[in-house]
Amino acid sequence: QVQLVESGGGLVQPGGSLRLSCTASGSIFSTRAGGWYRQAPGKQRELVARIRSSGSINYADSVKGRFTISRDNAKKTVYLQMNSLKPEDTAVYYCNAHSWVSTPSDYWGQGTQVTVSS
Repeated sequence: QVQLVESGGGLVQPGGSLRLSCTASGSIFSTRAGGWYRQAPGKQRELVARIRSSGSINYADSVKGRFTISRDNAKKTVYLQMNSLKPEDTAVYYCNAHSWVSTPSDYWGQGTQVTVSS
C-alpha cells in the first residue's frame, strides 16, 4: 500500500514563503509523476504543479514564477517551494502520484493546510 505523507503547511503572511514536502513509502516517484493539488473552500481541487518522471514540469498559470516543484528520488520526496504567497493561495494542499498507464492511476496524501493571512 502506497502512502504519501505531506508536511510543511502552516500560517504565513502575504509575501512570505513555505516549503511543502511529500514523502512516499516506496520509490513511486521514480515511475510516476509527482504533483501538488490544492482545494480552497467551496472550490474544486486544482492542479498546482506536476513533475514527471522524465523531469518535465508544468505549473498552473496562477503560480508560475512563484512556486517551484522539485523531486529527490533518493529521499522519495517531492517538494513545493512557495514564494510570494498571496491570500488566494490559501487552501488544503494535496500531494499526488499519478500514472497514465498503471492502476490505480492516482495516490493521494492526506492534505496539509496552507493559510496566507496577515
